[in-house]
Amino acid sequence: MDELKLYTYIAVFGSFAVYFGIAWWARAGSTSDFYVAGGGVTPMQNGMAIGADWMSAASFISMAGMISFLGYGGSVFLMGWTGGYVLLAMLLAPYMRKHGKFTVPEFIFDRYYSKTARVVAVICLIIASLTYIIGQMKGVGVAFSRFLEVDYDLGLYIGMFVVWVYAVLGGMKGITYTQIAQYCVLIFAYTIPAVFISLQLTGNPIPQLGLGSTLADGSGVYLLDKLDMVVTDLGFKEYTTDNMGGTVNMFAYTMSLMIGTAGLPHVIMRFFTVPSVKAARQSAGYALVFIALLYTVAPAVGAMARLNLMNTIEPAAGQNMEYSERPQWFKDWEKTGLLKYEEKNGDGKVQYTADKATNEMVKVDRDIMVLANPAIANLPNWVIALVAAGGLAAALSTAAGLLLAISSSISHDLMKGILTPDMSEKNELLAGRVVMTLSIIVAGWLGLNPPGFAAGTVALAFGLAASSIFPALMMGIFSKKMSGKAAVAGMISGIGVTMLYVFQHKGIMFYAPSSFLGDMEPNWFFGISPNAFGSVGALVNFAVAFTVLKSTGPAPAHIQQMVDNMRIPHGAGAAHDH
Repeated sequence: MDELKLYTYIAVFGSFAVYFGIAWWARAGSTSDFYVAGGGVTPMQNGMAIGADWMSAASFISMAGMISFLGYGGSVFLMGWTGGYVLLAMLLAPYMRKHGKFTVPEFIFDRYYSKTARVVAVICLIIASLTYIIGQMKGVGVAFSRFLEVDYDLGLYIGMFVVWVYAVLGGMKGITYTQIAQYCVLIFAYTIPAVFISLQLTGNPIPQLGLGSTLADGSGVYLLDKLDMVVTDLGFKEYTTDNMGGTVNMFAYTMSLMIGTAGLPHVIMRFFTVPSVKAARQSAGYALVFIALLYTVAPAVGAMARLNLMNTIEPAAGQNMEYSERPQWFKDWEKTGLLKYEEKNGDGKVQYTADKATNEMVKVDRDIMVLANPAIANLPNWVIALVAAGGLAAALSTAAGLLLAISSSISHDLMKGILTPDMSEKNELLAGRVVMTLSIIVAGWLGLNPPGFAAGTVALAFGLAASSIFPALMMGIFSKKMSGKAAVAGMISGIGVTMLYVFQHKGIMFYAPSSFLGDMEPNWFFGISPNAFGSVGALVNFAVAFTVLKSTGPAPAHIQQMVDNMRIPHGAGAAHDH
């Protein structure tokens, strides 16, 4: 066994052993343990768990890959996801924690006094969560297929089994403590290679500063200027210009990601695991710090990965790499099918250009950039192995959170809440585990037949959450007169118009955002791409809800009093009508 494979086995299976051990130690004995970890998680622990739950395969594997190819335009993912988290922490999480229920549909049922609203919320949640989980399963398959040198399908089965063990056994309690371990793995796996590569390219060990530094070769050229020169020489757009299809689309995309983030049920659920509203606010602050450790490094990782890739294939102007002398990392990724070369002019050299007619790099999957970057930069084998463990930790942690959100919405909200209200706690716990097992099987099938690359499908999931769940939560907290019928009409309209638009442009939805590098589609609504349409869907949701409210009348007085109580801080006195 070669050294890299040995290190990879140690890093990957060593981390899996830790996850299994934690799952056994923290196994759930009650529905409270299974859904909200008994409500006893400390703010710092919850902050780390939120960080891991938050930073999915899309954040770890795909985001820097998209920034690599989209350049400045890729910043929408940084701004949207981080801004959305702040929105969630400030506007939604504390109030929902104060209300004190297990799930998002349960909150919607209480607030809108309607079983229909609860069912619609469950359907919206499942649609958004299943779409999101595709990206995680793709990430698991990509990481396993490359680093353990197994077939993509087998890699996915291994990932499904690992998630099944700790998610089904431990529920939220097991997932929480596993995610704390996974956060530690993924943050070290992301930042250590970035430090090495920044030092190598710029002489600055801090990647965030290295991105704006001059190159270490003594030329005095800034890294981003060099990257602009390299990519434009090959016919690509400048790295530092907008590649997202215009200002309107960029704004809509950022807004869709922001409000979609704030409406994602698997992250909101994490705030129910702490003992108080104060602890919910504190854990939000901790999580933002833990998330920023990775998110501020991502632009540097993306730019440096793109520069290293270009310099490997074309080490000097007009001098292309001989295909027969391609490096080992190139051969390794070719085996996975995520990197493909096609000889077109018979010279045996690799031509990598923006012109499709002459470009011989017919496939460079964006999802490989972070995972391949350490090998491209000739970093030590233990660093490459660490990245493999980190990529898997990121994908598995979010997959587990999503599966729990799906499982609890079906077992707690549909079965216990509506279909069989007399179900015992023991049977509800069993139902939760059975539903989660079935969810893993469905998620695995979607991973085996993925509709697109990781972050592309993830962006769609955010759009679906943005157009359905977020407006319902916002109106539920900040508009005490909002009625159940109006909220249901809004949710159905929002997600309906978003899905209609997406399926009308179904070819676009499955593309990597590189489709923005071409001309804008002529039939896009105001130039807004399908992945960015969630923001429009949210506006439709709000508009329909307030229109229906005028004809149906406000919520009952006791509901309005409940909303007042939820929004008034402890010790502030009684709520007053106004």
